[in-house]
Amino acid sequence: MKHAAPAPPELGELDGLAYALFLPNEPPPAGVVICHGAGSAKESHFDFARECRAAGLAALAFDARGHGRSQGAFGASPYDDVLAMLGLMRGHAPAVALRGSSLGGTCAIHAAARDGDVAAVVAICPAPEDLLLRGLRSGELLEFEADREALEATLSSTSVFDAVERLGPRTSLLLLHAEGDEQVPYTVSQELFAAAREPKRLLLLPGGHHRSLQHDMELQAVSRRFIENAAGRR
Repeated sequence: MKHAAPAPPELGELDGLAYALFLPNEPPPAGVVICHGAGSAKESHFDFARECRAAGLAALAFDARGHGRSQGAFGASPYDDVLAMLGLMRGHAPAVALRGSSLGGTCAIHAAARDGDVAAVVAICPAPEDLLLRGLRSGELLEFEADREALEATLSSTSVFDAVERLGPRTSLLLLHAEGDEQVPYTVSQELFAAAREPKRLLLLPGGHHRSLQHDMELQAVSRRFIENAAGRR
């Protein structure tokens, strides 16, 4: 049986950041900005964006600087770039949320803490700054174009553990982590959960690896419903 190809997203650029916007047919109750991980690109998360659109939510995936079709190197203003995407999404939805994986999960937490009015953050295997710095200095992290000096300064001067403490009560936090994650120990999410304020939820999944949870259809549905519920409490 042949299935119709999914409707393509609206492609655009804002301040050198390339994005793909998925809008449902009816006005959405909420929208989610999707932050990919190091060395990835927005297209890797189109499956989740389509899941959101099919459920009536708006979704926006974008290429971080140094990745995909976005301009510039990654390092000086990654959190400000996420805030710019939140501003774009606010033109399409009354409530906004963030969903990030690995480095993207860390950026999502920082951006939400700075914004102060994000309905929900879904962070999948978020990577703390000390691990990112270790990868940067060893060369393992450089799968993308980076301003090494600026990125090291950013990572050295910020803490995702401090940022997560500033979330709530208006921002609901969902942490997802695979216990088999070979890059970021699942204990990181346990520590973030302990530091965060309510409302919050932690899901540790047996086995898996660093990227296995991003494309799990059941967990995508869990994430989407979490965002919907958080937006509904506004």
